[in-house]
Amino acid sequence: WILNYDIMARFRRRTCIILLLFILFICSIMMALKTLRPDRAGFGDPFGLGLLPELQQRIVLLDNKQNSLNRVQGDTVTRVSNLHSIAVNTMKASMPPVNKLEEELASPNYNFHIFYYSWFGNPQFDGKYIHWNHPLLPHWDPKIANNYPKGRHNPPEDIGANFYPELGSYSSKDPSVIEAHMKQMRSASTGVIVLSWYPPGMADENGEPTDDLVPVILDYAHKYNLKVTFHIEPYKDRDDRSMYHNVKYIIDKYGGHPAFYRHKTSTGRFLPMFYVYDSYVTMPEIWANLLTVSGSQTIRNTPYDALFIALLVEERHKHDIHRSGFDGMYTYFATNGFSYGSSHHNWASLKAFCDSNNLMFIPSVGPGYIDTSIRPWNNHNTRNRVNGKYYETAFSAALLVRPEIISITSFNEWHEGTQIEKAVPKRTGQVVYLDYKPHKPNVYLELTQKWSEKYRKEQEQWLM
Repeated sequence: WILNYDIMARFRRRTCIILLLFILFICSIMMALKTLRPDRAGFGDPFGLGLLPELQQRIVLLDNKQNSLNRVQGDTVTRVSNLHSIAVNTMKASMPPVNKLEEELASPNYNFHIFYYSWFGNPQFDGKYIHWNHPLLPHWDPKIANNYPKGRHNPPEDIGANFYPELGSYSSKDPSVIEAHMKQMRSASTGVIVLSWYPPGMADENGEPTDDLVPVILDYAHKYNLKVTFHIEPYKDRDDRSMYHNVKYIIDKYGGHPAFYRHKTSTGRFLPMFYVYDSYVTMPEIWANLLTVSGSQTIRNTPYDALFIALLVEERHKHDIHRSGFDGMYTYFATNGFSYGSSHHNWASLKAFCDSNNLMFIPSVGPGYIDTSIRPWNNHNTRNRVNGKYYETAFSAALLVRPEIISITSFNEWHEGTQIEKAVPKRTGQVVYLDYKPHKPNVYLELTQKWSEKYRKEQEQWLM
């Protein structure tokens, strides 16, 4: 009996010691919590959850629920929970505000390139109308030309377009217009603006020089996380030498801007890209001087090397493009059946040719085509939009050939009716403009965004 008593006594002492140590441990934790200060929580939530706005919002919601519960459960738990809440709020205050722009707009797709024109002007910003007052172009056959009206359009009610822009007869220099355009292109989930470009002091025959506008466009593009590349137009005396100097000019002046587009090649290099409109006008031998390694005016393996994309119109152009040293081809025109290149059923064979010759094939899709406001005799090339079905058919055809890049003709080529920019119904005097009804003015932006997402998903399958 005495032995059992000793054993029980030792057990009680050991239990008391363990219990005392446990109480001391709990007290030390409580004291540590009591002496904590919010400014010691400088790193915010564990595991860096504060870097993720969505998770941060969930934490705040949980804290709010917890605070309601704490009012019932007692002051001690409330103090601990409040310390956590203060730490979260302190961390939130130290972070830059969440960019609402990024939350509201679709993410840019840098494999969707869209042709953009900055050649429009109005009296407020330019002292006169530019391009909106486009002349009516005569047919090359005088007998046919005599059957159609002549003269110029008279803005703002009468403009050189079959549709009417929501922004009116705007100036491309208007900062609010540039920003509206960037926001629209970003909402459409395009990523690269292909800017129509002439060298300094030069312009198309109906326009004014626009190179001085490039820095502003780059700045606004950067604000919307878009990139800018250049669509080099057929300026006067364009040849291998002038092209070398103009490419050098563009890269030297704009190449350091964060919105300047560079394309990652299969070899891992990041190179500028230039689309060359009407490239077929210049002989392949001239282009080869610039674009082949052995050329007399070669740009290859220099600081100004780039990817040069030629316009393919006729089937024979594909051999000339290859011989010239171009890196790829695009089709530009939004008129299915107008040319060999713009005909959807030819894209598979063109893609196969490009694949076998290490060239990029960039099909161009468009929502429709109508240019009778400036070429009244050209009805036969009109392509009805069919409430967006024409555009979707073009995208579907493009995706079938699995291109690395799809180009869109266009954001705002209003003269040829290929724009996806917002348009509104308008009737003035004798002019009744076409519109996007029964859909809203942004329907083609939404369709572009839809196909951008579809392209992303399909591209994941191609790469598997």
